[in-house]
Amino acid sequence: MNYTIVPMDKSHLDGIHRLEVENFPTPWSRSMLEEELYNDLASYLVAEGENGEVLGYAGVHIVWDEGHITNVCVGEVYRRQGVGRELLGVYLRYGNANLRLLDLEVRASNEAAVKLYEGLGFTVVGRRPNYYDSPREDGFIMSRLWEREMET
Repeated sequence: MNYTIVPMDKSHLDGIHRLEVENFPTPWSRSMLEEELYNDLASYLVAEGENGEVLGYAGVHIVWDEGHITNVCVGEVYRRQGVGRELLGVYLRYGNANLRLLDLEVRASNEAAVKLYEGLGFTVVGRRPNYYDSPREDGFIMSRLWEREMET
């Protein structure tokens, strides 16, 4: 499978929104996704197929030396082929050079995602009771830490 990782732009919004609707019980709206294009704290990446199709995407918000993964979604037919791992790998390389912490929330029942994150060095550091709706479910808080000297 051939694809490239590119920064999200307006041309990706319909494809990303389609993935949201197909994969999440409470998807982000297209306008919410578009707002992220203008958020100075946000970075969104797209796995783009040869024909421009959105195969998956991921987003992060970064404040100072901490990052929070906001979204990770890969189309069902492209899962378990390294797309999510490669998208997250970009943020991990950035984190390794610039961050102290990268965290995210994931449904407690999403074993495939939890395994992916654990394989990338994230550990479960907490639980958010009833964090998710449709169905109501706890979320795990997972973090990846880097040792850094704190600047004062």
